[in-house]
Amino acid sequence: MPNFQFDFTLDKFKQLVPNNPKVEEWFESVNLNLPDYQIDTKLRVAAWIAQIGHESGSFKLVVENLNYSADRLLQVFPYYFNSYDQAAQYAHNPEKIANRVYGSRMGNGNEASGDGYRFRGRGLIQLTGRENYTNCSQTMYGDLILLDQPDLLTETDGAVRSACWFWNSRNLNSYADGQDMREITRRINGGYNGMDDRMARYNKAMAVL
Repeated sequence: MPNFQFDFTLDKFKQLVPNNPKVEEWFESVNLNLPDYQIDTKLRVAAWIAQIGHESGSFKLVVENLNYSADRLLQVFPYYFNSYDQAAQYAHNPEKIANRVYGSRMGNGNEASGDGYRFRGRGLIQLTGRENYTNCSQTMYGDLILLDQPDLLTETDGAVRSACWFWNSRNLNSYADGQDMREITRRINGGYNGMDDRMARYNKAMAVL
């Protein structure tokens, strides 16, 4: 069984993922899966926990929340909603919102196809889009099961493993080795949203681990 290159314990994980009722279940899966993806050094694990902790609200969110008001849609997705009246037609309807903002990209069909909602963000890393689901499924399961059963990514093991798959698919271990949290953030987020929180989590992880 692969191991970490430092002393990684449940007690340390609890300090980094506080007030989480599933913390022991998460740790079991993290402990089992991360070494398989060479996320096994202090630098790599600290970066992974910091980034995944930010993306998942401290290992609590495994499905993307798309329940936006009209005002929020204009702020978050200005490219897809250019007037309040238009946004109001989609407000508080996660399925319609996902199909609009994720349609015809990331390997998804058009808005009417339903792919946007079917392949909305799931797992600890919020894996999104038919293309990512396809590639992740082929690597993790050797088939296309995630296209038929996307909710597998909301289960503990699927949530952790898909985050590890995404991490490796973007070559993030190399940036973790160089402690380049900005580039890791850019490759996950497309920008630098939440940088302060990510760095606070990282600094704490480095201290605890």
